[in-house]
Amino acid sequence: MSGIPLALRECGSGAMHNPAFDRGNGKPALAKDDDQSESRIPNPRYPSRMRNDPIEHLLRALYSAALYLLVPVTVYHLIWRGFRQPEYFQRWNERYAAYGAQGHHETVWIHAVSVGEVGAAAPLINALLRERPDLRLLVSTITPTGSSRARALWGDRVEHVYLPYDLSGAVRRFLRHYRPRLGLIVETELWPNLLFCCRDQGIPVYIVNARLSERSLRGYRVLRALVGRALRTLRAVAAQSRRDGERFVRLGADRDAVVVTGNLKFDIAMDPRWQASAATFREHAGTRPAWIAASTHPEEEAAVVAIHRRLRERWPDLLLLWAPRHPERFRPVSQAAIDAGWRVATRRLTRWPDRDDAVFVIDTLGELMDFYACAQVAFVGGSLQDIGGHNMLEPAAVGTAVVTGPHLHNFADIARQLRSVDALCVGEDADAVGDAIEALLADGARRTAMTAAGMALVMQGRGALARTLELVGRDLPRKPA
Repeated sequence: MSGIPLALRECGSGAMHNPAFDRGNGKPALAKDDDQSESRIPNPRYPSRMRNDPIEHLLRALYSAALYLLVPVTVYHLIWRGFRQPEYFQRWNERYAAYGAQGHHETVWIHAVSVGEVGAAAPLINALLRERPDLRLLVSTITPTGSSRARALWGDRVEHVYLPYDLSGAVRRFLRHYRPRLGLIVETELWPNLLFCCRDQGIPVYIVNARLSERSLRGYRVLRALVGRALRTLRAVAAQSRRDGERFVRLGADRDAVVVTGNLKFDIAMDPRWQASAATFREHAGTRPAWIAASTHPEEEAAVVAIHRRLRERWPDLLLLWAPRHPERFRPVSQAAIDAGWRVATRRLTRWPDRDDAVFVIDTLGELMDFYACAQVAFVGGSLQDIGGHNMLEPAAVGTAVVTGPHLHNFADIARQLRSVDALCVGEDADAVGDAIEALLADGARRTAMTAAGMALVMQGRGALARTLELVGRDLPRKPA
């Protein structure tokens, strides 16, 4: 797509032109605007061990001491979350890296903190499974929803584990047990002890699909001296956009290690199952209009109910598909819809809505794309509540018009691109979101134009997967003879 920098690498040499070259001006994407902005080839060796940096030793000691003092808080956190989501009561040994005696064969390790990052990593993991079946892939997450999504996508084809807390001893046990040959961290998981320990053990680590918002950059300010040093241990930062890359440099990453590869979310695989699901949905629910409230958070739930009540005044048979972001909200949103006086069905209980249901709660994981394809308009949550938004490319990819609230700082670049081609409506508050959904439900021609623009943008934005594979390929284990 025009304007997205390309990662370049010298064929056959194993060395890589550091910054991506921007189409149109020939300059490295992150080069400084001076006379030295020509292409440079960084040292291809993995960063040396910085054991003689006394400031690093001091900062690591203070950080680790603080974390060990907070261990009781981590236990309380697991218990507190467990009362809301029982999976947090399980597999505590993994949280603290207390494994059995038997170690593992060498692995390629991908870390994706939760369900969104697992989705972003899916094109990359699928490509590795397809092209390198000889590799043992280890996928780590932090949340149970991320774990469930990984298992739903790949089952036994990958191994899953919870990443331990960033305690230096736990991290070393994790690395010793799973023996990663390569680490690929998805998006924005900057754990200093994890990065330092990987460097100390000679494990090359990349941040892939890397993003860093201005808000996150400000949040790291207190630990900048430590995080900056940790970033300089990385093999490379494969940034989603030039803006993300610049923010990583401001945080402390080496400019020569930052490459703009694009966003893996554009490389979503088109699945014919989506349209088959939409056809089955229409057989059960009829051809009446439907909208979906996807990835909603608790403070957005009252707004969803109010919008649906208002819309049903105009379209009495309108169906709401409701997919909360977190499983612990499945039952509360079902009850909220019942309390509003509507007939409610759920995916687990009835599989499909019938012609009399007003609300259908999608209380499963891994099926959101199928139900995006069933709706004419999608509201993507995490955007009326100050969360930062969720993936707007998914509904765009299946041909559903997209509406969000104003809080999109985690997806600012995607939102900017969608808005630039009139493929996204952003409401400044719940009333404006309702207005946008109503206008789109009433205007089929406008919906058609929006969805065509969104699908074209997704297709044009592909390529990050190939660039990322090229970037990390130099550190993948060799294929067996």
